[in-house]
Amino acid sequence: MQNPSAIKAERIRAQAVPDLATATWSNGIRFGNEILMSGMTAHPATRDAEKPLTTYEQTMVVLGKIRALVEAGGGRLANVYKLVVYVTDIADKDDVGRARREFFADVAANGGAYPCSTLVAVSGLVFPELRVEIEAFARLDIDLSVAAIAS
Repeated sequence: MQNPSAIKAERIRAQAVPDLATATWSNGIRFGNEILMSGMTAHPATRDAEKPLTTYEQTMVVLGKIRALVEAGGGRLANVYKLVVYVTDIADKDDVGRARREFFADVAANGGAYPCSTLVAVSGLVFPELRVEIEAFARLDIDLSVAAIAS
């Protein structure tokens, strides 16, 4: 029996982040003002062995997927308030940081704020060529482009 007070969940679909036919997960779900996203990687762009993507390039691909999912859920980049970043080599933290800084520059400009973030080194990701995976959280009622400074 369905709970009448439950918030309706909506599966988010974005062309830039196709659902796999065999997937046992959802790339993104919106419920109320909240958007939750599964960990995103640069796959399948990383499959080109002739021109492997750098960690910076992988991070930019991943952040583009996050933007696509947030926008498909009715939001924008300024609604992303938290990132959890997994890297296979902690030495790549500067490349990931540079990509985040560039990607969220417009949000953080003029007094805005970057999303909160956690960076974790892991022993491996689903494919050996992957160097970074990012989970993201967004709320449609949060706008980091106008974040106030608490004192």
